[in-house]
Amino acid sequence: MNPSCLEYQLTDDERRHFEEHGWLQIENALTPQQIEKLTAKTDEIHAAKVNDGHSASQALFYPNFIPDDAGFLELVDYPPVLPKVWGILGWNIYLYHGHLIVTPPSGQSRPPAGEEKTFGWHQDSGRVNQEMESHPRPRLSLKVAYFLSDTSEEGRGNFWIIPGSHLRDDLERPQNGTGQPEGAIPVLAKPGTAVFFDRRLWHTASPNWSDVTRKILFYGYGYRWIRTKDDMTVQDLWPQCDAIQKQLLGYGVNCNGHYSPSDDDVPLRVWLRENAPEAAK
Repeated sequence: MNPSCLEYQLTDDERRHFEEHGWLQIENALTPQQIEKLTAKTDEIHAAKVNDGHSASQALFYPNFIPDDAGFLELVDYPPVLPKVWGILGWNIYLYHGHLIVTPPSGQSRPPAGEEKTFGWHQDSGRVNQEMESHPRPRLSLKVAYFLSDTSEEGRGNFWIIPGSHLRDDLERPQNGTGQPEGAIPVLAKPGTAVFFDRRLWHTASPNWSDVTRKILFYGYGYRWIRTKDDMTVQDLWPQCDAIQKQLLGYGVNCNGHYSPSDDDVPLRVWLRENAPEAAK
């Protein structure tokens, strides 16, 4: 990696915000050129899925998208973003999950505020949230969401969150099944925005009541001892990757190296020792 990426390291204010609220929003993380190219590839994938029988009016959840395009691979160790990821999780990390979401307009009218059906609020990682014994549950992972479409207005299938809820193991939902939990807000994001969020943050998708198709790329980073969450085939990319990219795509010398890593397992740590010693601890 080019040492110039260190200018994007997590600041004290960003760390404080993430620790307190469980999320962080960075505008203009992607360039207009990147947005254009990534959107074109996303549209191509969506069109192919519709051609194969996926309903054009239904949201598309498409995992394991990284191998589909060089532009997707470039975001795995993207300089404006990766330093913030290691600033939160440390260096023993990899991409354990990735998915692309396209949410077309629903064709439905938006109900009056507070009368809409309660959304599908959840924390990530499934059984982890039932089987972990500590309180609050451990962070373990985070996601970076790259917004390709304009969701800077409410009602466009926005990503909703409850700031600060990452420190709560339970969520009280409205009893009548309408409206949203106390403190819930829509994330208003322009194209090119990157949103980081703790896996424990209570969050949800929402209906797209607009005429704008919502398009987002999700990159999930976790500790190397966590299993992948989808059937990733990113190992096929190893021959074309540098050492740090290989680490982030799951490479390891042996299984024990995921728990007690050597320098060969985690070249990111080696690089940080030489360029940012404090981050290598």
